[in-house]
Amino acid sequence: MEAPIGVIDSGVGGLTVVKEILIRLPHEPVVYIGDDARCPYGPRPVEEVQKYTMEMATALSEMGIKMLVIACNTATAVALDDIRAQFPFPVIGVIAPGARAAVNTSEEGKIAVLGTVGTINSGAYENAIHDLSPEAAVYSLACPEFVPIVESGQYKSENARVIVDRTLRDLVGKEFDAAILGCTHYPLLQQHIEKALPENVQIISSAVETVFDVERILLSNDIRSDSESGTAPIFYTTGDPENFRTIVMDWLSIEKPDVRYIDL
Repeated sequence: MEAPIGVIDSGVGGLTVVKEILIRLPHEPVVYIGDDARCPYGPRPVEEVQKYTMEMATALSEMGIKMLVIACNTATAVALDDIRAQFPFPVIGVIAPGARAAVNTSEEGKIAVLGTVGTINSGAYENAIHDLSPEAAVYSLACPEFVPIVESGQYKSENARVIVDRTLRDLVGKEFDAAILGCTHYPLLQQHIEKALPENVQIISSAVETVFDVERILLSNDIRSDSESGTAPIFYTTGDPENFRTIVMDWLSIEKPDVRYIDL
């Protein structure tokens, strides 16, 4: 089936999901919308996040996608059920896969969750983890400065390192052996996060785990691409296409990405 996989995010964070799709499912066409103009979603009221998520999903539906990945943890937490009810194609989020991976990885049953204010306040990760492992200890930490530093393209900078170190100090004294990057922007800061956390802590990317679910759903629904050659992804942004293009080129190593402006 040659219809594309749709991916939506509050900004560039969902590129971490696209990266994994390109690695694991290189023959699958992808179309992406990043709502950079209204990013970050974490501090926004639930109703706004639901509205914006529906707008992106509707736009991709009109483009003829075969499945949708809500690559934003905040949007997954507050809008997944509504989106699933509205559209006929499979819709998956990023919280359940990340929670499942953390439970399977943690030997001590002690898990830290790093997320946006909206994701942490929703309790979505705690609920997903406890559904799988009721006795697990979960330490949740909102990291409101992480998304802006990624969206600005400064995720490799010394300023990013300082922000990560300062934010993660709040976990000092907590015992955990797995940490979920509970926002798809956060893998772009992973080198800083790894250095700021104890060496024994396993970092869990919800982006990586989500693509395992994408592959499973493609197989179970018999909607895999029949193409033997990959198709370059198409990226839409509500913000500045040039800034978006720069991050795509750096993170995905695509020399001339197809980045387009979209007005939602």
